[in-house]
Amino acid sequence: MSRIATRFAPSPTGRLHLGHACSAIRAHDFARRAGGGFLLRIEDIDGTRSREEHVAGIIEDLAWLGLAWDGAVARQSQRLALYDDALDRLRSVGLLYRCACTRADIAASLSAPHGPEGAPYPGTCRVRDIDPALPHCWRIDMAKAVAIAGPLDWHDATAGIVNADPLSHGDVVLARKDAPASYHLAVTVDDAAQGVTDVVRGDDLFASTHVHRLLQALLGLPTPRYHHHPLLTGPDGRRLAKRDGAPTLADLRGDGADGGAVADDLRAGRLPVGFGRQRA
Repeated sequence: MSRIATRFAPSPTGRLHLGHACSAIRAHDFARRAGGGFLLRIEDIDGTRSREEHVAGIIEDLAWLGLAWDGAVARQSQRLALYDDALDRLRSVGLLYRCACTRADIAASLSAPHGPEGAPYPGTCRVRDIDPALPHCWRIDMAKAVAIAGPLDWHDATAGIVNADPLSHGDVVLARKDAPASYHLAVTVDDAAQGVTDVVRGDDLFASTHVHRLLQALLGLPTPRYHHHPLLTGPDGRRLAKRDGAPTLADLRGDGADGGAVADDLRAGRLPVGFGRQRA
């Protein structure tokens, strides 16, 4: 970990908005100030939602902002063997089990008197013999995994030393029914494989680091330093998100905004001039 390396890893399920831009700029600038590398990774493992036109859009948007990355663009869809190997290693020590529960099954279980709403997966399939022919995901037996790994921590730039508490997440999914790996597994394996030393991302992913730290320990992977930053919010105080219809960078570009000026505004901690006005 002698040379700093950061990454920006968007999913090509839509166009980038200002929240994405803010995170990309933070990761880019952190690396450049340290004379390090900035990597671009496309998290296109979700074949049902990922679109090639959005990959092209991401590259166009980052170039418009004036951000350049080092090396080739990595694609999760081209790294499936790495995820398979990690899953095989965890299966070989008895840490994974098949789960055939549907979302409705889980919701019904959590709404029962013994399962408060919002609780982690109750482990229904942990003691069931699931037919491999049934659609299923792979979950980690969190209690067993924590017992093997022992006490863990990580360093966050704002929070300092954080004691990992992966048990609070329950038996998370590591390979989905519709995808060969979950976010938790893929991001952990990818960051290690690419030599990422510093993970710069929004604080909405802070809690996920508990799970990532455990997987690093189980798979013998290095632990990067973490820099979780506040999420960018709009004039109404709400976070900018795709599902809430946040204006995209393509929208701003179409309105005549200058990418370099937008990036400078975000670096200064302010929204670009004119942001939030009514669009025709």
